[in-house]
Amino acid sequence: MDHVPGDTSPDPAVTDVLPDVAPQLRSLRRRRGLTLEAAAQRAGLSPAHLSRLETGNRQPSLPMLLALSRIYGTTVSELLGETPPERDPVVRADRSEPVEADGWIYRQAGGAGRALQCLRVHVPYATRADIVRVHPGEEWIHVLEGRVRLALGDAVHVLDPGDSAHFDSLTPHRIGAATSGGAELLFVHTLMQSPAAELCLGDGTPHRR
Repeated sequence: MDHVPGDTSPDPAVTDVLPDVAPQLRSLRRRRGLTLEAAAQRAGLSPAHLSRLETGNRQPSLPMLLALSRIYGTTVSELLGETPPERDPVVRADRSEPVEADGWIYRQAGGAGRALQCLRVHVPYATRADIVRVHPGEEWIHVLEGRVRLALGDAVHVLDPGDSAHFDSLTPHRIGAATSGGAELLFVHTLMQSPAAELCLGDGTPHRR
């Protein structure tokens, strides 16, 4: 629930669920030369909501971090302050901590600071995050388990285990599981930033599992 105007205390429901990203969000926005209003418009947020994120009064969801990382031309890892001393080409399974947002469970599957961001994602059968998204870049998904319903524009595709899809993210798209137990997939997207970026993403509270 949003705070009333003038309330500057952090929301207890979201405090400490993610590293303090507020300083990073403010610094990266200013580095891009964007006003609060311009950045908020591109991310599909209100200026008041983005202001709360930048002051630490709200924590962003994982989809929201993906949106902001594209707009600022950076990575989710940098937004989270995860800057390793050197790039390790190997991502160990036991070091990939799952994070949940809106019922989607994300595991980092690629290295930090790369132009390609790679995730292993569990997609639930039904969630309010299963909404249409539009943004610059390309996406590639590969189904590992379960079945996935992929809507691209007016076309709907059902993907079985082993199937993949590669598409332009400016095409309105929606991804959801077509099986009651959910689906497991690999998800890769290009890191692109554009003044025309408009994303419609979930706003649930993320938390470490």
